[in-house]
Amino acid sequence: MNSKNKYLISIVGPTAIGKTALSIKLANHFNTDILSADSRQFFKEMQIGTAAPTPEELAAAKHHFIHHKSIKDHYNVGAFEKEAISTLNTLFKTHDIVIMVGGSGLYVDAVNKGLDDFPEVKNSIRETLNNDLETKGLSHLQEQLEQLDAVAYNTIAIDNPHRVIRALEICIGTGKPYSSFLKKGNITRPFKTITIGLTAERETIYNRINKRVDMMLQEGLLDEVKHLVPYKNLNALNTVGYKELFNFLNDEWVLDFAISEIKKNTRRFAKRQLTWFKKNEETHWFDYTTSSEEIINKIKQHICK
Repeated sequence: MNSKNKYLISIVGPTAIGKTALSIKLANHFNTDILSADSRQFFKEMQIGTAAPTPEELAAAKHHFIHHKSIKDHYNVGAFEKEAISTLNTLFKTHDIVIMVGGSGLYVDAVNKGLDDFPEVKNSIRETLNNDLETKGLSHLQEQLEQLDAVAYNTIAIDNPHRVIRALEICIGTGKPYSSFLKKGNITRPFKTITIGLTAERETIYNRINKRVDMMLQEGLLDEVKHLVPYKNLNALNTVGYKELFNFLNDEWVLDFAISEIKKNTRRFAKRQLTWFKKNEETHWFDYTTSSEEIINKIKQHICK
């Protein structure tokens, strides 16, 4: 494959900003496929709460890595990287351009740059941290991470216990910050990446998030979560939009409070997404109202350079 004329158009940005709609317009214009790098949309049981593409959107362009796994499957970023690169190698045999879209920064970077190489640490460290999670709570681990590695604390998915524990075990096991091991040796890919970022004023992003949560509830999010109660302890379901409603269904919270927490936690998630994506200085940022035609022209100009 000649990397000189193979391009991956990577669309990033905070949740609810319009990435899916833009990806379909670009895929249709360039007559190509879409690869999803949204780690929550992999799971077929989680449709409404992950804002996965609708059946109409899925029919508008061929998508890969949407609802291809079950919440019961063990699936991580390492497995995704291998499958995604294999899929891209196949797609680039018949396409010069492929679209990638998703708000999961770690998964986007895994495709573009490869995964970071972390040293092995003792299993006992993880066991101790998991025990601390059960007995002392996530907030205790978050505070510990903030003290040991403020950079990681401000960039990883801090509400995800798995991510927090992973960062902490590296900090404790090596005596060095987790963030010090990140992006040390980027892999050379047989394609070039053009990253398109969508953004807006913070108030606009937050308003769009609030409206999306209300829409999810109208579409039946609560019923979706009810059906998943038997599996609520699975890692895939320890995520915004599901864990809050589990608390409601467990009579720990009233519904209005659970909904307000979904909105608050999603806003926090969007803030972390922007922090992550803003680290890439090569991203071409556009206001979310920018026409797809203008963005397409920018892509074409970049390719023609």
